[in-house]
Amino acid sequence: HVIWQIFCDSCCNPLSMGAIKKMMEEEIPGIYVLSLMIGKNVVQDTENGFFMDVNQQVSLVCSQLAQDARLKGGFNAMGFSQGAQFLRAVAQRCPSPPMKTLISVGGQHQGVYGLPRCPGESSHICDVIRKALNSGAYSDMVQKHLVQAQYWHDPLNDDLYKKHSLFLADINQERAVNETYKKNLQLLEKFVMVKFLQDSVVDPVVSEWFGFLKTGQAKETETLQESLLYKEDRLGLAAMDKAGKLVFLATEGDHLQFTREWFNANLLPYLR
Repeated sequence: HVIWQIFCDSCCNPLSMGAIKKMMEEEIPGIYVLSLMIGKNVVQDTENGFFMDVNQQVSLVCSQLAQDARLKGGFNAMGFSQGAQFLRAVAQRCPSPPMKTLISVGGQHQGVYGLPRCPGESSHICDVIRKALNSGAYSDMVQKHLVQAQYWHDPLNDDLYKKHSLFLADINQERAVNETYKKNLQLLEKFVMVKFLQDSVVDPVVSEWFGFLKTGQAKETETLQESLLYKEDRLGLAAMDKAGKLVFLATEGDHLQFTREWFNANLLPYLR
């Protein structure tokens, strides 16, 4: 089983990924849990969560997974916050070893348009990020060096987003349909998406269920099923939905706030 970390966090933060890993090991004896680290240590991992090109991070993870002999028969993946859309990119780009189930916990599959509040201790970094996003999220400089810009989705500047988003527009088939992405994503047995009903970090929250703001304005949202991505089935999500592969879960609480009991009852069954 593979876990990818949270924005404003690192893979060895004892309150987060380390705790989840330990919990899974206690609940499922003998399970192998790999918590992904991007960099040589906790500090690098945290910094890379903000400043390292996402496409590069995805490539690093693909080679890390391919070299792990314990995963060659296939694995389940769980991504928290931005780690969820990064793991979806892994599923779309690197089908070997095979990902069986992808669990997205508060992931932003249609990106974000707003950074209302940052989780954790990193609010000073968030102020810097917010300024950069407001001044030019789609400039080459910001796209290449700011992780959050790579899933910044501006519904008022749809053409700019489609043309210059280095990561999200690519994995969401905005420029062209990459048939390999579509085929690979459909190899998943289950794609589970968890939405937090009182989320104050992700804007719009419906992105956690692959919905977003309707293009051309910033008030009204649409569901995945109402989107062109689904209606034209550019990524295979409509086919997956019809096959019963998509699971939409909602839980009370703010971003990534859940109890062990909730986790065990709702997510653990997909990992056994």
